[in-house]
Amino acid sequence: MLLLLCCLLVFLLGSHASPASNQAGGVTCVVKAASNGRDSAKVIRDAFKTCGKAKSGQRNRIVFENTTYTIASVLDTTGLKDVDIELHGTLSWNNSNLNYWLENSLPMGYQNQSTAWRLGGDGITFQGYGSGTFNGNGDAWYRFINGRSNYPRRPHQLTITGTTNSVFEGLIFLQSQMWTMTVIHSSNVLLQDIYVNNTSKTGAPTVNTDGADTIFANNITFRRWTVDNGDDAISPKANSTNILIEDSAFYRGSGIALGSIGQYDDTFETIQNVTCRNITSHRTKYGAYIKTWTGVNKGYPPNGGGGGYGYASNLTFEDFRLIDVQKAFSSDCDTSKFNIHDVYLSDFSGTIRGDVVTTLQCSTASPCRNIQLLDVAVINSSNNTTPRQYQCDSVKRTVGFNCTGPPDGEDNAFKKL
Repeated sequence: MLLLLCCLLVFLLGSHASPASNQAGGVTCVVKAASNGRDSAKVIRDAFKTCGKAKSGQRNRIVFENTTYTIASVLDTTGLKDVDIELHGTLSWNNSNLNYWLENSLPMGYQNQSTAWRLGGDGITFQGYGSGTFNGNGDAWYRFINGRSNYPRRPHQLTITGTTNSVFEGLIFLQSQMWTMTVIHSSNVLLQDIYVNNTSKTGAPTVNTDGADTIFANNITFRRWTVDNGDDAISPKANSTNILIEDSAFYRGSGIALGSIGQYDDTFETIQNVTCRNITSHRTKYGAYIKTWTGVNKGYPPNGGGGGYGYASNLTFEDFRLIDVQKAFSSDCDTSKFNIHDVYLSDFSGTIRGDVVTTLQCSTASPCRNIQLLDVAVINSSNNTTPRQYQCDSVKRTVGFNCTGPPDGEDNAFKKL
């Protein structure tokens, strides 16, 4: 009788995610996709429930096979421990019922934003082997949104939350519904060899399709990323510290963005110790830029706010290759109480569209200070001349350049939220 019960247990689990022992001493769940394109979210949740938390000294595995898994409902898989997730196929988000996602997307925990999948834990590896794909089927969203910023309850594709000592590697993200990936309340996370393409097949505007964002995050590394999108490539936001972005290429979006920040009235936030190096920017708006909210609170997040305070400091940008970029660097603070200081830029080369190398629109209430810009060798792509304008307002202590005049008002980084 005991043998019969054991066999029955394995059979029932096998219809969802078969647990078996593995070489690391833990158990393995192989996720079986639902047939005929039906929603696989339940079997995915079952797999994470069964194999998502290893016993002490062991490692579990969750294996997605080389097939397509349709996802038509939200996923919440947090509290994971010492688990290796293998994605050999494609996770494809259903877009036939946008109202479901608008009504059921999960709170992300900041800016009143929400997500289709919350994933988190300690000791996670998520391996895509260079082909494992998240397909958000975002064109339906891009057409529906039609350029409206931060549409309420529009879901992010993946939120990595409460995660420590983990690696995400070799993954492809296509047409994310909104932000591709948010790393929040997390530390010691490596994300490398990631490809993001959030371009539209129909020509619809792709606003708010950030490649990655960090919030309340420490010691996060982005290595060998490729991002082609219509918004920020990688964006360290509020309370992001010790962030490294390196060996990456960005196409057509806004480039690397620090912020926006200072959105919550009378609330302290910071961005510290960010290093961006060996970056290639192809026709992006900027090589890098910083965006803050005004010092006066107007409305509520995600599209309103302001009045926060704090600082961004020890920001290093080095070895940037610019290909027909609008400007090498820009910051916009205006009336902000948020302070920017100790910014180091070096080894910028390539072509920009115009004669303005950088725009520093800082706040009279809290001027920018100690801005260093060395070894800039850029050419105006329209006339093959050397750009010579460094537009500044409320900047103290510059090294390597002299401000040539105030910003001309044609560019306002703040409007990019």
